Amino acid sequence: MTRKTKTVSTQNIADNLVVAANSAASVAAQATTKQKNAVLQIFIHNLEHRSKQIETANKKDMAAAGQLSTALKERLLLNKTRIQQMANSVADIIALPDPVGEISEMKPRPSGIQVGKMRMPLGVILAIYESRPNVTADIGALAIKSGNAVILRGGSEARHSNAIIGKCLADALAKNNLPASIAQIVPTSERSLIDDLLRNPQINLAIPRGGRGLIERVAANACMPVLKHLDGNCHIYVDAAANADMARRVIINAKTRRYGVCSAAESLLVHTKVAAKFLPAIAADLRQHGVEIRGCSKTQKIITKCRLATEDDWSAEYLAPIISVKVIANIDAAIAHINHYGSGHTDAILTDSVKSGRRFLREVDSSSVLLNASTAFADGGEYGLGAEVGISTDKFHARGPVGLEGLTCQKYIVIGDGCIRD
Repeated sequence: MTRKTKTVSTQNIADNLVVAANSAASVAAQATTKQKNAVLQIFIHNLEHRSKQIETANKKDMAAAGQLSTALKERLLLNKTRIQQMANSVADIIALPDPVGEISEMKPRPSGIQVGKMRMPLGVILAIYESRPNVTADIGALAIKSGNAVILRGGSEARHSNAIIGKCLADALAKNNLPASIAQIVPTSERSLIDDLLRNPQINLAIPRGGRGLIERVAANACMPVLKHLDGNCHIYVDAAANADMARRVIINAKTRRYGVCSAAESLLVHTKVAAKFLPAIAADLRQHGVEIRGCSKTQKIITKCRLATEDDWSAEYLAPIISVKVIANIDAAIAHINHYGSGHTDAILTDSVKSGRRFLREVDSSSVLLNASTAFADGGEYGLGAEVGISTDKFHARGPVGLEGLTCQKYIVIGDGCIRD
């Protein structure tokens, strides 16, 4: 009996959230750029002036995070610097052009009509995410600027942080006479509520951000499109023509800047012609940062104290100070290895060869492919998107970091002057 009552309760909550979001979505879609930017400006003010309150709330979450992995704790943490980074991301979104109503590809037809496309909001977005409370600010701000309504369901481990950030957003909406239901924080941590929301056909897009278990569950149960990536097994390939000093700097940045992010380098491929000289140097660099190396048999012959990599290591997303290393015969083998073991997230080549660089950019099948740059750049803010709702490794609708444009769709528009069809 208790279980049945609980199910009914979460279903009611889910239905109320979606009804409110749908009503708010029509208002959000009609809001002017000036109105939306005004909301985001007040949101920035609230984040900055309530910084201490946000830190206090986050300390409560951190104090209860004993069972979380190191990577999740790192994502959960908010401090003054990270709160200011949230505010800066919102400021970047304000500075971006409003995609809603943008007209493109207008072409005259022999019949006299002109045919083109116009951008419009998706409608209602459901965001389900773990640990990272900055996602509340990023997705909330992007949804508002793109004219959508959003339902934000953060993990229970970040409930205090998400609540205060959500209040900052709700207050900003209220001060501009817009419904707070444009950006709603789910008021309960009941897991069954997620399934209730995922079954609701009035939600237009689901965005899961978190571990493989969460993303697979959302993808399996959603009745709406899902924007997702399962893993971030990012590769760096050191070509025979790479500048060794540059390569070392990039690899250390890509691997050690932050271990718990999906853009961290997890696999290193080194051309056999430079392996004997390059691997001892990069191994020393990695070990200074406490990174464990798991290498192929050829790697083991070049560097000492290297654990033999298993088949699973080549496709692993460690989110930890561990990296797999393989000596590779040539660029053909590197591209084949990445396309076989990679997750389609982000992969980079380090080389002074224009020919090799262009070939890698063209043939590696990932959402972001980089030449002579750290995989850490795979981020909406770094790509000029202001922030991102997530990184998509799918090929439909949006791919790579998804910002404002990825939260819109296009409809055809036709303009005539009384034209009729023969």
